[in-house]
Amino acid sequence: MEPSLHGFETRMSEPFHDLPWPDSPEGEPRRIGVEIEMAGVSLEIMAEAVKAEFGGQIEPDNAFVARVRDTDVGDFQLELDARVLKDRAYREHLARLGISLDDSDKAALDRWLADAAGRLVPHEIVAPPIPVADLPRLDRVRAALQEAGAQGTERSFLYAFGLQINIEIHRTDAEWLLAILRSFLLMAEALTAAGAIDLARRLSPYIRAFPGPFVRHMLDPDFQPDQAGLIDAYLAHSPTRNRPLDLLPLFTHLDPKRVNAAPVEHDLIKPRPAFHYRLPNCEIDDPDWSLARPFNGWVEVERLAADPERLERLSREYLDRPGQALGRWADDWSQRLRDWF
Repeated sequence: MEPSLHGFETRMSEPFHDLPWPDSPEGEPRRIGVEIEMAGVSLEIMAEAVKAEFGGQIEPDNAFVARVRDTDVGDFQLELDARVLKDRAYREHLARLGISLDDSDKAALDRWLADAAGRLVPHEIVAPPIPVADLPRLDRVRAALQEAGAQGTERSFLYAFGLQINIEIHRTDAEWLLAILRSFLLMAEALTAAGAIDLARRLSPYIRAFPGPFVRHMLDPDFQPDQAGLIDAYLAHSPTRNRPLDLLPLFTHLDPKRVNAAPVEHDLIKPRPAFHYRLPNCEIDDPDWSLARPFNGWVEVERLAADPERLERLSREYLDRPGQALGRWADDWSQRLRDWF
């Protein structure tokens, strides 16, 4: 029998810190999209948790995808994160083998595959972009699912589950974008240490560290590109979405022709005016963990970017000590971040 949400009591969650730049390029409050991977609960339980907080109507699509439409913040998608299943590509393989299925057989096979794959492949909530002020509401959904038995990254070595955060940008100019990227590169190892990023995730191909030549090129104070130059440099050194901070969705939004001409995974990139922060674990089965922890880590990235003198000083210090990713300043960050994580 599946866990139930009946009788769930909301836990008090830790605060979400303020972004140093609260507004989008249009002058509206910046929005955050969150993708939460987990196991242990069905799409139905996930959909009920979303509806309990945000309202809307649950619309099952098939055994692998459901939606909660018309909530007060937009549409949510709940899915089994396995493309071959969601697209039903396996049916084509069966047809090539001469195996035909009627409608009842197809539905039964879908249910069996969803149950079997759900033991290894994450179930995922894909939330619409919401104002930062609404993040505590999404955290209540997280807490409800924790109470219902959701399992996160550390439950199994096979669960390389992550929490992905899409942070709407404040500006589109290269100076601001590069400041954010430089800040992240300086803090990446401190964030990894403070968040105790799971070994299975670090060994997976999904969040591979940026290569050293790329880091040094980006941190060089003499590198002052325009937007096209920044995108070209990124594509030359890091033509993949499998980074802890994936800028391909943002760059495809800003300059689709330039990105589409590069050898990247075009069919997997979803253009959006946001930083795709892929690093954090999803520790949803830990009652002491919340969405505020990884989000507040990102806030620290932006706080450093908002201090240009310090950012340049630390970039030069980093470049002066090749092979050492962490210095005294990074140790300070690591301790502060550990206090949250």
